[in-house]
Amino acid sequence: MIKSSVARRYAKALFELLDAKSIEPARSGLAGLGQAFLQSPSLKHVLASPAFVVEEKLSVLTALTDKLHGPPVMKSFLAQLVHKNRIGLLPEIADAFAALADQSKGTGQATVTSAAALNAPEQERVRARLRELLKRDVEITFQTEPRLLGGLQIRIGSTLYDSSVRSRLNTMQTILTKE
Repeated sequence: MIKSSVARRYAKALFELLDAKSIEPARSGLAGLGQAFLQSPSLKHVLASPAFVVEEKLSVLTALTDKLHGPPVMKSFLAQLVHKNRIGLLPEIADAFAALADQSKGTGQATVTSAAALNAPEQERVRARLRELLKRDVEITFQTEPRLLGGLQIRIGSTLYDSSVRSRLNTMQTILTKE
């Protein structure tokens, strides 16, 4: 809880520093850095370890920011995270920043998971239905997960709508084994 509120404050501070054209590059740069932080134990070690001096940490982050085409203000923002020992919040800050960017342009993020890949007309039907229900544009990421057996799982923010066959079978199993 405390981590997420701190991450939201940092994300909001960065968001307020940026002009409109820099928001999307900052969003993609932060998302890339957050993913790299989560997926690379060596990066996490370099950024968290007191064995590395601040300048070394900043040079690594600067190189990554340049590769991800982040705006120049991101470098000083990341320097503040390192100086304040908040660099471990990078994935949470990236998520909070993405939410602010979506809110500013009136869109939402959703992830639709299905047992088999949806074809283009099915994806468009899902996109139109979500747009209609949420009354705003939605950026959807489509994924497949064969364990679902059928149906869909739709995640919007922290809410999961699950109409998959797997969840219905699990519910039936729970009901039948209760008695």
